[in-house]
Amino acid sequence: MKIICNTELLSEACQNVQRVVSTKTSIPAIEGIYMKALGNKLMLTGYDLEVGIDTSIDAKIEKEGAIILNARILCDILRKLPSEIVHIEADERQLCIIRSGDVKYKIVGIAAEEYPETPTVTGGYPIIVESEILREMIRQTNFAVSKNDAKIVHTGIKFEIKNGEIKLIAVDGFRLAIRKENIKYTGEEISFIVPAKTLNEVLKLVDNTDVVSMNIAKRHILFEIENYKIISRLLDGEFLDYNSAIPKSLTTEVKVNTKLFMDSIERTSLLITDRVKSPLRCVFDENIIRISTITSLGTATDRIPCQTEGNRVEIGFNNIFLLDALKACNIENVKINLNGSLSPITIVPPEGDNFLFLVLPVRLKNEN
Repeated sequence: MKIICNTELLSEACQNVQRVVSTKTSIPAIEGIYMKALGNKLMLTGYDLEVGIDTSIDAKIEKEGAIILNARILCDILRKLPSEIVHIEADERQLCIIRSGDVKYKIVGIAAEEYPETPTVTGGYPIIVESEILREMIRQTNFAVSKNDAKIVHTGIKFEIKNGEIKLIAVDGFRLAIRKENIKYTGEEISFIVPAKTLNEVLKLVDNTDVVSMNIAKRHILFEIENYKIISRLLDGEFLDYNSAIPKSLTTEVKVNTKLFMDSIERTSLLITDRVKSPLRCVFDENIIRISTITSLGTATDRIPCQTEGNRVEIGFNNIFLLDALKACNIENVKINLNGSLSPITIVPPEGDNFLFLVLPVRLKNEN
């Protein structure tokens, strides 16, 4: 293999691909980036046996071929090269020479044949989504993805697509996030669960394009984002019946300014730390919310105006869980539905139903 290409272009592509490369594995090949020179393109692949990223850049190919180079070393070298142009040459002994300006590296690669075959998605369901919509939908649900591997299926986000609507659902046992939008889709109803790790990689690349193409097969999904392809396995298992978790009735409805409520929570949470934990006490009264906390460090109280309809409710929360849900709201005001002090609350828009965030309460000490 012998190629000449733009240093910055190659460095950017390698850094994007490197993010899915394994760093702790017994298989040396998947610690590397697979490079293949063909025609007038240099193709790059990173794959950790669960998620992979493919891309290609323009290059002058003087000799076609392929090699695997350690991802960390390659990316570190490319970042430090002094010239706009880089020359890369590899021989049959897998010795790779990288030259740029007066700098020259000789590094040992791995034979291309040792790289595992990445999955292919053919004959799946093709779906096109605007990148801005998909980015917001992922951002507004991934905060509720489970960080606990006890139930692997909840470490991903569930997609439900039917009747021209796409819905994303995430749950971690303490909170639930649902986000939906209308899209152009007339195919049959489908649902699948994508690992959060994969969607985090999608988030990092969607700014480069207007639309994202998704192709869904039985066990894998392929995202096409501009010049990148992300292939990922889907998660198997029984996802929570989230509809049954949403309260069907309410006794209190509160409308409040989102930023005002967030600021108050952050102020009263200053006495809560990882070592000194205590629930956040919220009293939803007539047109006012009282927020307070008591820890071994002291007490904090605050209050903010709101519009209240229904019964007075005194309820406790994990401050982080409540704050995460409010941060995910991208509107000025929200509506909070309550059904007593022991039932989950739901946070929804004042009009419409494009998102719903559910947060479980925390029992307060003075409750029986």
